[in-house]
Amino acid sequence: MSETKDIPIVVVERIPFWLAVALTVLVSMPFGLWLGEYNFALWCAFIVWAEYFALGAKPEAMKVVIPSFCYAAFITAITLTLTPFLDFLPDVCTSGDLTISVGLFVGVCFLVYSMRWSDTFKQGSLPFFNGMSMALGLYFTGSFPEMGIVPGPFAAAIWASVMCLFGCFLGWFNVTITFPLEKNDFGEDET
Repeated sequence: MSETKDIPIVVVERIPFWLAVALTVLVSMPFGLWLGEYNFALWCAFIVWAEYFALGAKPEAMKVVIPSFCYAAFITAITLTLTPFLDFLPDVCTSGDLTISVGLFVGVCFLVYSMRWSDTFKQGSLPFFNGMSMALGLYFTGSFPEMGIVPGPFAAAIWASVMCLFGCFLGWFNVTITFPLEKNDFGEDET
């Protein structure tokens, strides 16, 4: 009986990765500069782009990144919306400092506890935590557009989710424009 060995497959980038990254940044810039009130928070999208790579740089990563990130962003919005119910707490150094600190403590406790309910959230712990941090970052810096009657925390969560989708697109685009080609060790194209 003859023994067959697995032939290692290598991926050859027909456009170098360093150039693909720079082109991806170039493609993203109009979204951060030309949309006025709706300029994208590119720093948020770039973090998701990095998550896409951290989770394998394949389209399947989006199945983990998007639900984990967006769930955490919206739980953070709920937390921020409910925090004013703690307004009875005293101020320590600045107005509302204890209120927001205790509110976020309770919200983060729930958020992290809820990770156990989903294998996707466990697998996507990086985008999960970034969904929370990006929603907070967008909210506290005001880096989101006004959305009519939508409360600020939810507008920030919606915008964070849009940035998540854009970041996933950037990750996919970055890989796609390298025009990767799989070859075996003998230099033959794999089809």
